[in-house]
Amino acid sequence: MSAYEAVIGLEVHVHLATASKLFCSCPNSFGDEPNTNVCEVCSGMPGVLPVLNRKAVEYATRMALAIHAQINQRSQFARKNYFYPDMPKDYQISQFELPLCEHGWLDITVNGQKRRIGITRIHMEDDAGKNIHPQGENFSYVDLNRAGTPLIEIVSEPDLRSAEEAVAYLKKLHAMVVSLGISNGNMEEGCFRCDANVSIRPRGETKLGTRTELKNLNSFRNVQRAIEFEIARQSDLLDDGEKVIQETRLYDANRNLTAPMRSKEDAQDYRYFPDPDLLPVVITDEELAEWAATQPELPEARMARYMGELQLPEQDAEQLCSDPHLAELFEKTCALGAQPKKAANIMLGMLLREINQTGVSSADLKITPEAIAELVTIIGNGTISAKIAADIFPELMKGDVMPTALVKERGLVQVSDTGAIDAAVQKVIDAHPAEVEAYKGGKTKLVSFFVGQVMREMRGKANPAMVNEALARLLGQN
Repeated sequence: MSAYEAVIGLEVHVHLATASKLFCSCPNSFGDEPNTNVCEVCSGMPGVLPVLNRKAVEYATRMALAIHAQINQRSQFARKNYFYPDMPKDYQISQFELPLCEHGWLDITVNGQKRRIGITRIHMEDDAGKNIHPQGENFSYVDLNRAGTPLIEIVSEPDLRSAEEAVAYLKKLHAMVVSLGISNGNMEEGCFRCDANVSIRPRGETKLGTRTELKNLNSFRNVQRAIEFEIARQSDLLDDGEKVIQETRLYDANRNLTAPMRSKEDAQDYRYFPDPDLLPVVITDEELAEWAATQPELPEARMARYMGELQLPEQDAEQLCSDPHLAELFEKTCALGAQPKKAANIMLGMLLREINQTGVSSADLKITPEAIAELVTIIGNGTISAKIAADIFPELMKGDVMPTALVKERGLVQVSDTGAIDAAVQKVIDAHPAEVEAYKGGKTKLVSFFVGQVMREMRGKANPAMVNEALARLLGQN
């Protein structure tokens, strides 16, 4: 065990999936031609006035409700002053002293241990634009399409104690924002990203150590690797009698290291003051009651339902509910009559394998719930074996074919003819006398060898249960 304890807090930025930007009517759209979704307001022209997007307030409040937070029905926008080329106003409109909500929490489970992580606040703000640095060129471009995009920043307490806990917390937040429908959560597009504040202290110490802020964390894997590297780096410094410097560090995923970016700013460096162009944000009692009453089912409640009503094991339920897109596909599959446990087995086995191998996002899956439900049926009634199902699954992922039609087209219907299976088993037994003798001598694990040989003989189409029955019967006779 290390002599040091890590203390980690996360600042998570979530793009809200509104149709327009936070303070103007420009489209809130990713991937368009640079500088096409820009107007006088989001480009920071003098004399223009921002107008608040009310839908962004609703989305932010729904997240506040989901984390059990104290909602401030009167909050205030402030100007956060700093200069950077992608910030055309030279300040960001954010919230400081009066945020949308405070004092929330969510529970995480890591290695069987449940922990409650405090959430300091959620505040609304607009995003900056994007700097583009062409490789090998001595200049940069600025794309202001993203400038003015509505964000919420979710700031945790420094309650996380490991990289694993940080990732578990992030994954739970991610599932929540997608389930709520307030964001698509796409990390590659920057719709869900985080900065990590990391410090260490001797075990048993209560005073916080000097923290560094890590940026450029655009995947769950990179969050874990960056935090682990930073904990090790800070430990080495203290072991050598050196001090940790408070600074912002950039994570380099290719080299798996963090490097200094700039000195870490404190609140006074930003010279916050209330935005004089914006009235306080007021949430009425009626709005709050309506939004609370129309909250969708969140992953934790869905997981409990899967374990209770559908009798899924906890691990299966947790895996499905950690990805709202998978959970939705599972729900639709079960609604078509598929047995839940068998549908879950296919999705958490064959489907996740294809996702991992191809890199396709669960949000972009083409396989239909009808195809999965039909696959459950034809495996269950013996038309095909699980092995054949696995073989044809990549084709089903394309979304333009159903399993029954594909099986018939390729002649893959499972053989359940006793005579044919007995003949194949006898042929295998005759071809391997040494293995038969060893089996009879007590090496019963050789039955797996015989099953494999029979399946090869019958091109994978034999009914596995009937093969095992025939082997037991015929090996006993030889």
